[in-house]
Amino acid sequence: MKGLYCKKGHQADVKFVLQETNVPNNLGSHQVKVQVKSCALSPVDFKLYEDLKFEKEHVPVRREIAGVVLQGLHDPDDEVVGILPLDAEQSGLCSIVVTDEYNLVQKSEKVSWVEAAAVIKDGLRAYTALHTLARMAAGQTVLVLDGAGPLGVLSIQLAHYHGVKVLATASSPEDQKFLEELRPSVVIRVWDSKQDLVDSCLEETGGLGVDIIIDSGVRLCEEEPEAQRHCPHKHDLLTLLSVGGHWVTTEQHLQLDPPDSHILFLKAASLSFLNDEVWTTSLAKQGRYLYILKDVMDKLCTGTFRPQLEDPVPLYEATVSMEMVQRKQARKRIAVKL
Repeated sequence: MKGLYCKKGHQADVKFVLQETNVPNNLGSHQVKVQVKSCALSPVDFKLYEDLKFEKEHVPVRREIAGVVLQGLHDPDDEVVGILPLDAEQSGLCSIVVTDEYNLVQKSEKVSWVEAAAVIKDGLRAYTALHTLARMAAGQTVLVLDGAGPLGVLSIQLAHYHGVKVLATASSPEDQKFLEELRPSVVIRVWDSKQDLVDSCLEETGGLGVDIIIDSGVRLCEEEPEAQRHCPHKHDLLTLLSVGGHWVTTEQHLQLDPPDSHILFLKAASLSFLNDEVWTTSLAKQGRYLYILKDVMDKLCTGTFRPQLEDPVPLYEATVSMEMVQRKQARKRIAVKL
């Protein structure tokens, strides 16, 4: 049985390889054996593995799986979906994996394997950002940066479901066309130098600013790589934030200078870091975590979540696809169909 693993080389060079692996013969008291039907691809955070002291020569790739229970406490033939923990020994692209039952929730038969695997992580991130961190409420205004990205799409749909006014940014004319189909209140063309993010948001909110910001990266200084040219500067986002607002950032290296912190203080606003891996690295809120996974699947089943996906790829193309994902060249979520 083959699985996809990666090894970090010199100068941040990453190599993905398909290699043989074995399925554990004996199951623990709370473990289940799952036949994987689909696995989604998302970038590997090597820094997180180093921070958590998970020293592995070959890191398993990937962890968002959907499949059928073969053996364990779940009923046989149950359709399940979940996220393997960071310390998992097996790749999610193995045809059979063994994991603890509390990493999985049931999948509706109405939901395809590919959609379930592709949505579970981004749905968790959107839920964590808007509910857990930002405490979203009806009548508020949320700014979703890079609204056409995997996180942005589900964040817009989740906010709409709860009666929140949505402003979204588009990084290209193609993204703008797609976002207009999602019907946020305003699509801000950050690729167009004639439209300013700060002016557009303040005009739309009557100068009050937005209650919630969900970013997809932030420019930390004026001179940034070409890939970040559409990312807003942190000072712009601080200007946009309303009194009592919440800024949820995906930028783990974000640093605020004392004047920036003073702006947050004056607005009684808050800054939160979006790290969805905390749900699996700590069992402190396991029940809450499983509730979120189940609700994500329910919203996918009812059509609240309508993800933007690439066509599923076969296992033999997983290496090439994963290299694209790791370099962040894939705009849509990619899933492997086993």
